[in-house]
Amino acid sequence: MTKRIFRSIFCTSFLVCLMALACLIGALYNSFTGAQLRQLEVECLLAAQAVTHEGMEYFDGLELSGCRITWIAADGTVIHDSESDSDHMENHLQREEIIAAVEDGHGQSVRHSTTLMEQLLYDARRLPDGSILRLSCEQDSVWRLMLGLLPPILFILLAALLLSFALASRIARQIVRPLNELNLDEPLSQKPYDELSPLLQRIESQKQQLRSQAGRLRRQQDEFDTLTDSIREGLVLISRSGHILSINRAAMRLFQTDRDSVGRHFTEAGVRALPQELVRAALSGERGSCTLPLGGSTWQMDCSPVVSEGEVRGAALVMFDITERERAERLRREFTANVSHELKTPLHTISGCAELLGNGMVQPADTAHFGRQIYQEAQRMIQLVEDIIHLSFLEEEAALMERERVDLLLLAAAEVDSLRPAAAAGIELRMEGERVIMPGIPSLLAGIVHNLCENAVKYNKNGGRVMVKVQKRDDCALLLVADTGIGIAPEHQDRVFERFFRVDKSHSRQKGGTGLGLSIVKHAARIHHATVELESELGRGTIVTVRFPLAQNG
Repeated sequence: MTKRIFRSIFCTSFLVCLMALACLIGALYNSFTGAQLRQLEVECLLAAQAVTHEGMEYFDGLELSGCRITWIAADGTVIHDSESDSDHMENHLQREEIIAAVEDGHGQSVRHSTTLMEQLLYDARRLPDGSILRLSCEQDSVWRLMLGLLPPILFILLAALLLSFALASRIARQIVRPLNELNLDEPLSQKPYDELSPLLQRIESQKQQLRSQAGRLRRQQDEFDTLTDSIREGLVLISRSGHILSINRAAMRLFQTDRDSVGRHFTEAGVRALPQELVRAALSGERGSCTLPLGGSTWQMDCSPVVSEGEVRGAALVMFDITERERAERLRREFTANVSHELKTPLHTISGCAELLGNGMVQPADTAHFGRQIYQEAQRMIQLVEDIIHLSFLEEEAALMERERVDLLLLAAAEVDSLRPAAAAGIELRMEGERVIMPGIPSLLAGIVHNLCENAVKYNKNGGRVMVKVQKRDDCALLLVADTGIGIAPEHQDRVFERFFRVDKSHSRQKGGTGLGLSIVKHAARIHHATVELESELGRGTIVTVRFPLAQNG
């Protein structure tokens, strides 16, 4: 901009100087020509008076320098000429100055010579006898005058050129400096030129609009980040060029990165375990998914192209933690297999006994034995089915049951009393503790006590003991069931609460267990927000402690 302003001012000022010089020379030349014509007029007047009084005698011995005098008769014939032979000169009656002198008594004219680069000045005056006296002189043309004045003209032009350069440079800097020093953060704080006011106001208006839009975008981005950070699923948005536009907190944790990865290419952002092939396929318009083990969990990653107006604008990578789903699927398969296995044994027994009875292969004295065998296996199947139904109920509907204020000590004592007949074979069953009133579901709490005590009795030794204790400690209601039974090996203690898990399968079947009792205890405790702790030593017994937080159950 500075160069353009400099060139404009320089060219304008130089042209103005050049035109001023030309006009000055023209004006001076015209003024000089006028002065010469006036001088020539005076000289012609004086000469006319002398010729009127003296006639031809006036020309005798007359010496002229730079001037020519001609006496012309009234009919245009040249009577006398100071430079040429009058006998051979043409008639002058049609000359411009002669015509004016004949008509008005006085006439002047200027004639240019294209070959000699000069002009001739004529002044004619009519004498009393009707003849015309004309004086003429030569004058250099303006071009010859300029040629003669060439050195000073060149000096003036050079001075004008330098002056124009200096002035143009200084003025250009002075014009541009306020523009360069404009404070665009506060454009209206200074107004170097009134002409800039509309521009500065427009800048201020657009600046406010940009500030408003930036604030709105920042708020929207903050809201989007807040929403995406609050979800458990990971989310990564990638532009069409492959740069990360957004990544939520779950994805940052999963990929072990931070917000600095935003704006970087997904292949260079240091994002570990990012499925690059999946992202590339999505950016080319293909949707894909994969499963990856990350952070001790299993994640399903779905990457879809983001399409707008028929074009792929980017990709969205969504990550789901499917650990629980896969675990549930595995448990379902194991549950189905375990149920099939548990039902197969009694069914085979019932089928075998029925086949023997139907074929008459059983002695009359053994018929009752086979009948009792069929009854026992059928009861075992019924118990298994009831436990499965009860467990399914705990998983789906028990949490919706109404809670009541329950005296845990009285409830546990009732369950212990119901099990005393089963413990009569040399096993001591004791109950002690303090009254603890807690909100809960009585049937589920009774199931917890019953299953723990039943297991303590079943898996005890002859002459063993079972201790049930209820007490309040640190805002918790504690139910403790301790036995002196066979105990549980350390490698099995983490699995005893799984469905159908048995430490000693043959011994469990002899005792009539289904393998679902402790699983029912775990689910019922979870509904009451309780924790189950197990301490056991092989051959010395087991202690199971259930902690019911009174605050949460209230």
